[in-house]
Amino acid sequence: MKRLYTDEHARSGVDAKLPEIETWPNQYPGYEIEIVIPEFTSICPKTSLPDFGKLTLRYVPDKLCLELKSLKMYELEYRNLGIFYENVVNKFLRDVVRACKPVSATVVGEFTPRGGIQSRITASWSASRSKPRGR
Repeated sequence: MKRLYTDEHARSGVDAKLPEIETWPNQYPGYEIEIVIPEFTSICPKTSLPDFGKLTLRYVPDKLCLELKSLKMYELEYRNLGIFYENVVNKFLRDVVRACKPVSATVVGEFTPRGGIQSRITASWSASRSKPRGR
């Protein structure tokens, strides 16, 4: 049986160059920031149809906080990017960690049902572990 999804589909968008996420100096230690993107859109790399969902980012800042306008400009670039849900969540987390080097961060992607199946993907990172971990 021939596979409909290729390795190229699986890698699509993972290494895409997106706008820089800017930061500003954090003034307070030991608190959590939650950012919700309720109308996230990307493109399915197989069908080229739009995908819709909600992304929630929770992070504990260390020395830097994310600047929200630049995060919005970064997030908008996904609108034209062919990328699977799982890769969206992990790339978003990876890019946030690179930008602000938080104490910890978690990204949850809740994507609208397609064919009666809804996907929820969670990826977490902690400075104490130093590697992203999907759940």
